[in-house]
Amino acid sequence: MKKISIVVLFFIAACSSSKQISKTTSLLPQNIAVTGKVFASLYQQQAAEYRALCLQAFNIARLRVDENLQTTSGKPKAIITDIDETILDNSAYEVHQTLQGKDYESASWYQWTDMSQADTVPGAPAFLKYSASKGIQIFYITNREERERNSTLLNLQKFSLPNADNTHLIVRQGTSSKEVRRQQVAASHEIILLMGDNLADFSSMFDKKSMDERQQNTDHMAAEFGKKFIVIPNPVYGDWESVVYKYSNTLKTAQKDSVIKSLLKGY
Repeated sequence: MKKISIVVLFFIAACSSSKQISKTTSLLPQNIAVTGKVFASLYQQQAAEYRALCLQAFNIARLRVDENLQTTSGKPKAIITDIDETILDNSAYEVHQTLQGKDYESASWYQWTDMSQADTVPGAPAFLKYSASKGIQIFYITNREERERNSTLLNLQKFSLPNADNTHLIVRQGTSSKEVRRQQVAASHEIILLMGDNLADFSSMFDKKSMDERQQNTDHMAAEFGKKFIVIPNPVYGDWESVVYKYSNTLKTAQKDSVIKSLLKGY
């Protein structure tokens, strides 16, 4: 009788162990492509280190402005800046999406920008206002669309940002590349600084390039970072993420997760 009891207990213990392993396995990371953005958004919203990096970038930008003011030019001076995650902070949108288990969606993005409720990136308003006080014009080159123009201007004007008008807001017209739009500004102005969170905000050398090309071109243009190119950190999204999926917008979440896992380095 005791032998039977021992066998039964062993069988029950084995089943319990199996259930525990199964439960543990189910806790392995899933939907990384979406849920991973929760932590990145938390960093953007709460980390003093993120704030410090932004302030550091704008402090350097101010030094470059002061240096440039010592020189003369035949053209009026201008700064070209991106908007999203460079001037305006859209982390609230990312949180809204990820807590629903969703990634970026154009419909929900339009709903967000229509609200004109984005906060500013730390240090951005003070720097732009300082530059404008020195006679420098600010051009906002963004890949927001024409349908977002009015709400975007309203959001910028909410913080009394300089040159928040139709002339200086240059939205996306067809291609996502900003090169032609930058050249249009350069035709009439001396561009002293470019600011953005995405390398394509600075040069066509980063437009839809492979991961290796982006790394190589970054090294090739190393001297420009902190000199003419001012980069604002964005751990949530951008071409750094798009290139991981080889710029494909048809991958399912599970496929994205597989790609991410294949690229991560661990031990």
